[in-house]
Amino acid sequence: MKVLFVCSGNAYRSPVAEALLKKFKPEVEADSAGTDPVIPISELAEEFLARENAARYLKPAPEGLEAKNLREYDLIVAMEPRHKHVILRLCPECADKTVVWNIEDPYFMPKGGAEKVFQQIKQKVKMLADSL
Repeated sequence: MKVLFVCSGNAYRSPVAEALLKKFKPEVEADSAGTDPVIPISELAEEFLARENAARYLKPAPEGLEAKNLREYDLIVAMEPRHKHVILRLCPECADKTVVWNIEDPYFMPKGGAEKVFQQIKQKVKMLADSL
């Protein structure tokens, strides 16, 4: 089973989801990408994952969606509907295996937003891991 998480910059949401799935379900091949990666991985992502003993699963640098072969994934998780639109533009046949989690980007949120988003992602990834 191969799962790809997609967000905007591959700097917080999708790499956090990837790292948590690798921790919760090591037999699943988890990956992540961004539709427009331009900044490094968030220090908060590393900090929150360290609390979960999952920092070792965090990728070293963001990756772009165009570098991925979308057809090889069994499930693609888009953090927002706009990410799904980009996925389907690149891979129209991926529609049936793409889901949207509706998790907002903490980058523009007030202080504490990243923690809230981390908890949302953790809950969603736990549910996904339990279902696989």
